[in-house]
Amino acid sequence: MSNIPADLRYTKEHEYVRATSESDVVFIGITDYAQGELGDIVYVELPKVGATYGSHDVFGTVEAVKAVSELFMPVAGEVLEVNGRLDGEPALINTDPYGDGWMIKVRMTAGGDAGLMSPDAYRAQLGE
Repeated sequence: MSNIPADLRYTKEHEYVRATSESDVVFIGITDYAQGELGDIVYVELPKVGATYGSHDVFGTVEAVKAVSELFMPVAGEVLEVNGRLDGEPALINTDPYGDGWMIKVRMTAGGDAGLMSPDAYRAQLGE
């Protein structure tokens, strides 16, 4: 059974969005379900600060021992910060996906978070 924190919103592709104290700024990462499917993550390619994306655009990739997967932007917006710890320690995504394993911090554009799932909807998608 996956860990599905109640304070997050989710995508069908298994990315999550975590709110911050600023209403239009969020952290983005992948769920423990996604990293479990990938296996041990050994490399992460993330965008540069200032890059802008539309919802569902590819913003990076994760490489595991036996797989590579694209990362899809769950919201439209501008990258404010990239988790630099992942450069030297990509396994943080496996060990702490909802804490230190976040990937990027984004300032959302207006209406940029449409289509995200609640924890209950995500749980239903996983069949849990």
